[in-house]
Amino acid sequence: MRKSDKKVENLIRDVLTDVCEGTLKSYDGFLWVTHKVKYSSFPQSLEIVCVFETNQDRAHFLAGEGQQHVATTIQKAFDKVGVQLKNAGKQISYETQQNRM
Repeated sequence: MRKSDKKVENLIRDVLTDVCEGTLKSYDGFLWVTHKVKYSSFPQSLEIVCVFETNQDRAHFLAGEGQQHVATTIQKAFDKVGVQLKNAGKQISYETQQNRM
């Protein structure tokens, strides 16, 4: 990993840690946020994954206004550090721990 890649990784991790801490308090069954990125094409390649405990938790979250709220929160958090997500709707996905096992 290049030095510049490490800086990008640290930036992403810091932003998503802050988002995760706020989201944990707001939504039942929410566990964590993770990501994948191809550093050479950041931020377009950034994929953010919000993980819930069960399919029911995820469904409840998606049925309400949670998805819009979390996407907006993530987008604003990256805006604060000068990173614009071009298509947050496609860059953020929602999975469950239940399906990962």
